[in-house]
Amino acid sequence: MTRFSLAIDIGGTFTDAVLLASDGRSFVDKTLTTHGDLLEGFFRGVDLVCGRAGVGPKDIDDVVVHATTVVTNALIERKGPPVGLVLTEGFRDILYIREEHRYDMYDPQIEFAEPLIPSERTFTLNERIFADGTVEKAVDADEVRKIIAECRKAGIVSVAVCLLNAYRNGENEEAVRKVFAAEAPEIYVSVSSEIAPQMREYLRASTVAINAYTVPITRPYLTALIEELDTRGFSQQPLIMLSNGGVIGAERAGRFPVRMIESGPAAGALVACYFSRLFGIPDLISFDMGGTTAKACLIQGHEPLVTGTFEVDRRYRFKPGSGMPITVPSIDMIEIGAGGGSIASIDALGLLKTGPESAGSIPGPVCYGRGGENPCVTDADVVLGIIDPDRFLGGDMKLDAAGARKALGALGEKLGLSAEKAAWGVFEVVCEQMAAATRTHATDRGIDYRGLPLLAFGGAGPVHACMVAELVDGEKIIYPPLASVLSAFGTLVTPAQIDLVKSLVSLLDALDWEAVDATLQAMVDESREALKEAGIREEDLNFTFSVDMRYLGQQSELRIDLPGDPRAARDAGAIRDLFETEYEAQYGLKLDDIAIEVVNWRVTGSGLKPERKTATAGAGSSAEAAPTRTVWLHGEPRDVPIYQRRQLTREDEVVGPAIIEERETTIFILEGWTLGVHETGSLVAEKKKDSE
Repeated sequence: MTRFSLAIDIGGTFTDAVLLASDGRSFVDKTLTTHGDLLEGFFRGVDLVCGRAGVGPKDIDDVVVHATTVVTNALIERKGPPVGLVLTEGFRDILYIREEHRYDMYDPQIEFAEPLIPSERTFTLNERIFADGTVEKAVDADEVRKIIAECRKAGIVSVAVCLLNAYRNGENEEAVRKVFAAEAPEIYVSVSSEIAPQMREYLRASTVAINAYTVPITRPYLTALIEELDTRGFSQQPLIMLSNGGVIGAERAGRFPVRMIESGPAAGALVACYFSRLFGIPDLISFDMGGTTAKACLIQGHEPLVTGTFEVDRRYRFKPGSGMPITVPSIDMIEIGAGGGSIASIDALGLLKTGPESAGSIPGPVCYGRGGENPCVTDADVVLGIIDPDRFLGGDMKLDAAGARKALGALGEKLGLSAEKAAWGVFEVVCEQMAAATRTHATDRGIDYRGLPLLAFGGAGPVHACMVAELVDGEKIIYPPLASVLSAFGTLVTPAQIDLVKSLVSLLDALDWEAVDATLQAMVDESREALKEAGIREEDLNFTFSVDMRYLGQQSELRIDLPGDPRAARDAGAIRDLFETEYEAQYGLKLDDIAIEVVNWRVTGSGLKPERKTATAGAGSSAEAAPTRTVWLHGEPRDVPIYQRRQLTREDEVVGPAIIEERETTIFILEGWTLGVHETGSLVAEKKKDSE
């Protein structure tokens, strides 16, 4: 019996749909993202892909998985409803003071993202919990009622609560939530002791503020999604992709939207791990370029790098420190404003630049014919002849080549260049931006990126990956099947997973194992409940443990993965050895005479990794006598052969420069590269050695 699973990934420009049959057949489609009503685009994608397969909702009996930009969009656009913040008396300005760090010491005009919750909607309570969790002063319910009255007067629909030292004891925060539940049940309440129970006041406040800001958007959105799927006859409850690279039930995801921010990009990184294992390549670079942004992630040992904190809405040249920090586990990647819709312009120095501003799907690049006036990266690709305007999305979406040429011509006039040379300049600049971001991301983590294979996907990724690979000294590029919608496919090869963390600060040699046991057990129980809500059976549950540690007096910690449940052996000496081994590997030394401090305990709960079949490549040869098209390489015309991906077989070898077209994207390889077909159906391009 053939089973079907469905994945929908809503990006900044396109909404991608993948329908996968258990026998390996796949059906894909793309539609423009409908920012005014994301569910409109969601179900348009569903209808398109189901129509291609000739199946209906009742036939989709495996899983329905969703990755979405709804949280990211809300934060960047700042179009959320009024939100309040409740803090301890004396700490009203925590979101403005931040951690008092300047991310660029030598620039007097640095900018920070404005706090989501302004001071006029910030309230304080005369309460206090000590650092050891002792309640010095309990919450006065009458004070909370006064805050509720102020919230109603200001039209506040959601409140974030972040009281001092609540990560150690959430009793006072819970008291605030109970009063709100009794007196104002219509107001959403997010408490830091549940959202981010970790030390460092600003990080905790920023995280819970983001959750409170987005809950009024995501809860109704996901509720409407569940209801509409049910109305249409789908039997499966949707699973939602999280930033940590796992999926979870929609109801829980709606309560914790801060965990969904990197939903789509995380799916891309996880599918890179899938292909890393499929090819037997432990280390590679995941390169995902869509319509709005480009993402790079380093895969090490078949697994992505993971970080405990990341930032959104960076306001200054994408520099760390210029955005809003979030302290939840997330796939560690770099994301820059370099996509097909990135706008090309001339800066104050008269230099060509692309992004970070994007035309998105409304109005989109000029060639979309939807009212866009600014030349974009996709317009440049059309002018260069890399993208065929008559075959975009298989001809279902015709592009305005004349409009693109006019826009690039106007840009070229300002630079004293022809439209074609200006277009090649845009192509080179955007590729260099992405290569520079990849180099920085790898170097900052002590990883040598040179020679690492590149996995290229996203609608625009295969177009630009070859030049990016050259710029980062790459020698191999993998173009997987379903490249344009690979992030959506990634949600289907991702296990249900939840990552939890809680601070419990103590010297390693003086651990209170009873407190550790209680802390870990609480996280295990919460993980078990969340995974069962996602449909995972008890016998398929798996729990792993890790701990954040540092030498006493240091500011930052190292995350140490533990080989099993630390409560079984209660062996502080073994944990010390693991920390010192990792510290020496990172920094080249050990500090034997300094005590070690435990800061955070972490639990990861997960289900089994789903097994998905994909179609493999065929045999024979059919790539001979390819037609050609004029492509402007380095601003000069050149006849370049054009191949259709579906016709290539394992016996074929394509020599660059060449273009390989498929319905949803275009692969462009440069001179000096050859491309063949792998048994998995992936295309693999390799750079010729100098001796060849």
